[in-house]
Amino acid sequence: MRVVLYYVLLFAVMAIAAWRGGRDERIAALICILGTAATATMVAPVPQRYQDVEVAVAIVDLFVLAGFTAIALRSDRFWPLWVAGIQLTAATGHILKVVRPDLLPMAYGAALAFWSYPILLIIALGSLRRRQIIQWRSGVPA
Repeated sequence: MRVVLYYVLLFAVMAIAAWRGGRDERIAALICILGTAATATMVAPVPQRYQDVEVAVAIVDLFVLAGFTAIALRSDRFWPLWVAGIQLTAATGHILKVVRPDLLPMAYGAALAFWSYPILLIIALGSLRRRQIIQWRSGVPA
């Protein structure tokens, strides 16, 4: 059920970014789609999932972090900083498993997956507020 909820939210955010978002929002949504697809293909099979450090998933998370950071560095909006910071928190979950190999697989998996939801919500809100920000900056009443 949790996976279905995530995919519904992911595709809803993609639609919102395409409909109301600008370039930054659309690129961020695309990064989420690509990161999700790459993670789904590289994560260990269910019986072994999160038993050890998921190196391939860690690499995907670092690429996603690099993408979000690139958006944050060139954007004039505030939301990309939040998304990059949250992704940094998610990526440090892998370091936690390296430092504490006895970390329960469920806790490791939850630490990685939990942060995806706030990231998607922030991208959706950034997309929905984009028009308001543009109108406010141009002095045009909403």
